[in-house]
Amino acid sequence: MDAWELTGQLVRIDSSDPGAYEHDIERFIRQLVEARVAAMPDALGRRIAVEELEVLPDRRNLMVTVPGTGDEPRLVFICHMDTVTLGDGWADGTPPLGAAVRAGKLYGRGACDMKSGLACAISALFCLLDDVEARGALPRRGFSLTCTVDEEDRMRGVEAAIDAGWVGSREWVLDCEPTDGQIQVAHKGRTWFELTMTGATAHASQPWQGADAIAAMAEAISEIRRAFTALPAHDELGPATVTFGQITGGYQPYVVPDSCTVWIDMRLVPPTDTRAAKGIVERAIKAAERAVPGTRGSYLITGDRPAIERDPSSPLLATLADVVAAETGAAAHVGFFTGYTDTAVIAGTCANRTCLSYGPGSLALAHKPNEYVACDDVTRVERVLRGLVRATLW
Repeated sequence: MDAWELTGQLVRIDSSDPGAYEHDIERFIRQLVEARVAAMPDALGRRIAVEELEVLPDRRNLMVTVPGTGDEPRLVFICHMDTVTLGDGWADGTPPLGAAVRAGKLYGRGACDMKSGLACAISALFCLLDDVEARGALPRRGFSLTCTVDEEDRMRGVEAAIDAGWVGSREWVLDCEPTDGQIQVAHKGRTWFELTMTGATAHASQPWQGADAIAAMAEAISEIRRAFTALPAHDELGPATVTFGQITGGYQPYVVPDSCTVWIDMRLVPPTDTRAAKGIVERAIKAAERAVPGTRGSYLITGDRPAIERDPSSPLLATLADVVAAETGAAAHVGFFTGYTDTAVIAGTCANRTCLSYGPGSLALAHKPNEYVACDDVTRVERVLRGLVRATLW
């Protein structure tokens, strides 16, 4: 099973979210695995478990498990199957599902986020199945490949996997998100707010008769931005950031608006947490109400994911670093993941201290038109993941 070829096959399957979702790609992977398992001797093939978990209508997680003979924690590779929407703006007539290859780079939606990582993980699974068949025995440590849905939206796939007991506090967990050649060991937190300011309508020629909710929101946004500049940075994760990603309000230019709502994305680092962020938002609302009399503010927290700090004693980190050095001839650079992944959800929910990210591609290309992954990057990660499986399981 060649990860580069498989990446192209996976990119050609539309699994956009929202869009086609994951049904077709999950069925493709399941059939691929089942065909390989069916070709194994019955005594071994019967021991390989292929499980599905319906998370949302016609959207299923998939887990393939090779059991171990010992009681060591399983090694788990976790990869999401969905991509963001196909999008516009692809240059040179590049079709987002075409998997076009130019100058050693494969272009297409999900090429780096994260179908190439998924392909590398499947390749490592098939390498393990080859080893099991060649040895005529199961490994000492168990292994699971878990393929999830909904990562690009609300991460309900990994939450369902946790609830079903597929993964918990004990496993060694690695996701294959694009990490720019690094082993990434920590994540900024992700807290989302929906902030609403309300006021009173009036004719724009007599604004004193109303209360401008958009003006109040501008005051609140400015106050939040000022507060973030004063937050302490983390030694590894860097500064906390805030993005006002979506805003709506008003009716016409000549009407004083009586409502405005903004959706806020905060990437928080210790010691700043959601409780501290609530304080920032509440103080901003009070400042806005003072600046624009007659307005009132309220908020909802629509997402709350804690920051994940590095565990320097992680046995998976030590082993993966050794494998990277052996397979690439260079010491592994250890960094942090600026986004939030399925692995971070496991770490935060289950208090699992052995969770890492390592995969092909660059996060800077994810979600953009002309997303691509380089062949050399895919083959490097494929070698490392195969080496990690052999180093930890046998």
